[in-house]
Amino acid sequence: MRKYINIALGILLIALAFWLVNVMGILNKRPDKAPVKIVKTVFVDEVKNSTIPITITANGNLVAKNKIEIFSEVQGVLQPTAKEFRPGNSYRKGEVILKLNSEEHYANLQAQKSNLYNSITSIMPDIRLDYPEEYNKWEQYLKDFDFDKPTPTLPEISSEKEKFFISGRNIYTTYYNVKNMEVRLTKYTIRAPYDGILTDAMVNPGSLIRSGQKLGEFINPKIYEMEVAVNAKYIDLLQKGNSVDVTSRDTDQTWKGKITRVNGRVDQTSQTVKAYIDLVGKDLKEGIYLEAHLVAKAEENAYEMERKLLVNNESVYVYKDSIIDLVKVNPVYFTDNTVVIKGLEDGTAVLSRSVPGAYPGMKVSLYGSQPNQ
Repeated sequence: MRKYINIALGILLIALAFWLVNVMGILNKRPDKAPVKIVKTVFVDEVKNSTIPITITANGNLVAKNKIEIFSEVQGVLQPTAKEFRPGNSYRKGEVILKLNSEEHYANLQAQKSNLYNSITSIMPDIRLDYPEEYNKWEQYLKDFDFDKPTPTLPEISSEKEKFFISGRNIYTTYYNVKNMEVRLTKYTIRAPYDGILTDAMVNPGSLIRSGQKLGEFINPKIYEMEVAVNAKYIDLLQKGNSVDVTSRDTDQTWKGKITRVNGRVDQTSQTVKAYIDLVGKDLKEGIYLEAHLVAKAEENAYEMERKLLVNNESVYVYKDSIIDLVKVNPVYFTDNTVVIKGLEDGTAVLSRSVPGAYPGMKVSLYGSQPNQ
């Protein structure tokens, strides 16, 4: 009997234990809270379509527009001049840059002048007898003849007979030999063709200079030219005379330039066209690397925004009634950081910052307003 009582008590204790566990679970159970819906905040810009200039960026080095390489056309020893033949020296127009020893050539020239003078003197008696009316002009020519000055032009011939007579005495040949030597004498002295500066000097005084030898380089530091390569698809947009902003990345300086020439040939390798920009301004130096911003055309009724906001290169997110939507647009020009688009109406609220996880129909809150729960 006692055995059955113990079994009944055990079963009762187990049942009681289960009941207590259930009661404690019910007491500890808290009512579930409704899930909190997070509404992201967006920033927008109001679209204002306008005429946007399309700017092409190109790079290039600056070179002097007026630049000459100095070569010698004659042979001689380089002589010292008033200014040392060294890079950095400036010269006025007509000033002597360098001078070669011309004593030997000058002596030969004087000998040729003497031959001409003697030849004319020897025909004077014949002219007095055969062409008395022409005698005075030839006599005056001899009186004006100065060995230390350029040879004067021969008197004007009045008749065919006089011409044949003068030619038969070898006067013309001797005269033009003299003029040729006078021209060659000027090549022993090289003068500045314009106000400029010497940028390279390759010889020193006392050096023997040979004909055809390069001596240096001379530039006009007041006007420069920049050659840039522009994509061939913009060739029809580049116009001679267009204004160009040119900047230096090193100094952040900006200069105004002008397109003076556009090459009509497309480079087959790079598919680019060469455009040439004239620049005048302070602190410009030959060889510096510059960046040109060419205004190719103006796109009407367009809007410019950050390039990263463009979705798949064809759509942008717009905001309306607490919801964002994806709208297709027409991108017309890309830069490194921005894109010019068409297809949005004025007043459209377009997202100005990227929204992670954005999708069409997503509920959002506009920055500065109360979020919708």
